Amino acid sequence: MLAGFMFVQDKPTSFQPNKDAHLATSEMVTRSAVPTNFHEAAEKAMPAVVHIKASESKDLAAKRFGNQRRSPFDLFFGNGDSFGGSMPQRAGTGSGVIISPDGYILTNNHVIDHADQFEITLFDDRTFTAALIGKDPRTDLAVIKIDTDDLPYLTLGNSDDVRVGDWVLAVGNPFDLTSTVTAGIVSAKGREKIIRQRDAIEDFIQTDAVVNPGNSGGALVNTAGELIGVNTAIATATGYYAGYSFAIPSNILEGVVDNIIEHGSPRGFIGVEIAGIEAYQEFVQQDLGVEQGVVVTKVQEGGAADLAGVVKEDIITELDGIDVQSPDEMVKYLGGKKIGDKVTVKLLRDGKGKNLVVHLKSS
Repeated sequence: MLAGFMFVQDKPTSFQPNKDAHLATSEMVTRSAVPTNFHEAAEKAMPAVVHIKASESKDLAAKRFGNQRRSPFDLFFGNGDSFGGSMPQRAGTGSGVIISPDGYILTNNHVIDHADQFEITLFDDRTFTAALIGKDPRTDLAVIKIDTDDLPYLTLGNSDDVRVGDWVLAVGNPFDLTSTVTAGIVSAKGREKIIRQRDAIEDFIQTDAVVNPGNSGGALVNTAGELIGVNTAIATATGYYAGYSFAIPSNILEGVVDNIIEHGSPRGFIGVEIAGIEAYQEFVQQDLGVEQGVVVTKVQEGGAADLAGVVKEDIITELDGIDVQSPDEMVKYLGGKKIGDKVTVKLLRDGKGKNLVVHLKSS
């Protein structure tokens, strides 16, 4: 299930991990001894993690109900808004992380997506109304903001430096209990196909830190108290923690958050549609003579790739010197980039190599 957000009217959803999702990585890790305590990391993280109550206004509930298919029996039995009835308003709770002293808060999209009213409770019990700044369903991230200053906040760590076996803390509000801290280790990195949502960008950090309903949007921090991820999902058959929790790594969320705050859009777009080598070869029934890369199947007119000179049937083999093995790899890499970033694209065209520089755009 998504880590810890439940509508008050609905039973929590859950998912079963793949048959091999429980397998631990075989990577052997040599790290320092177990720390004697996590005081410093917890003291940094707890004041920067907030409780979020996300609720649906009457107007939004009525609009949602109006978009649903109506039964003629509604007119007779007073269901919905007929004859003075009302549509139940959805509400739920989750967690968020303060990422700036002036009130920007990072959370999961699934915590706030159903709502248009957000009440924030800080560690010191002050409450504020928050405004939605932007959201990104593909990474399940959202940014909201409260109007105040001098807030405690977390700085981003480098999730690429995180290693299997590292100690981490999960901080959130499970079961509406504020500022709960649990400890665990990084069990695996690069976990995919957890949420199983179409077009989702997934590259989760897996931990065994206890995460339960209400932890969604909370902080995953290293022993230095740096934010290395946002707790998002758990693998469970019951709706409660069963040993597997997943967090969006900081190096994905950084670009998304910056883009939302600065440009109002979650990511920079390259402006192409792509396919894997094998799939494309099967479709066109032709051997392209290459094993690595992705094939450009469509170029958006006026998009970033079009302006850089990319054309249909180009084979992209590298981005910024990093090999591209599949469409998923390319999407993940670009998902962490900011609008306006320059990306060096190495490609093959008619068997000849080319290097182009693409300036990512907001659409």
